[in-house]
Amino acid sequence: MKGKKSEKICVLMTTTPTQEMAGQIAQVLVQARLAACVQILAPMVSYYRWNNQVNSEQEWPILIKTRTTLVQKVEQEIRVNHSYQVPEIIQVPVEWGSTDYLAWCSEQTISVG
Repeated sequence: MKGKKSEKICVLMTTTPTQEMAGQIAQVLVQARLAACVQILAPMVSYYRWNNQVNSEQEWPILIKTRTTLVQKVEQEIRVNHSYQVPEIIQVPVEWGSTDYLAWCSEQTISVG
C-alpha cells in the first residue's frame, strides 16, 4: 500500500443545525476550490454548555478535506455561511494518506502562496 506522510492536507470539522446549511457550506467550499471534498454525515445529537446551561441539539457534522494553507479561507467561508455565534471549526492534520488521494486533494484545491 503506497502512502506518504503529509503536512499539506488536513481535515476540518464543523457542525451545522440543518442539512441545508451543511449543503450550502459544502457547495461554497467545493465550488471555490477551497476544499477537494466535503462529506456531510448523518445527523447526531450534541450536548454542550452554552450561557451556563446544558443543551442538546441535533446537528449535521461536516468533514472538509483541504490544504493546510487554505484553512483560514475555509474558516472565513464557514463563518460567513453559518448561523452559530461560535461555530465549531477544528483542524485535524493528515499524518498519512494514500499518495494518489493526497495528490487528488491538492489538484482539486487552489494553491496559495
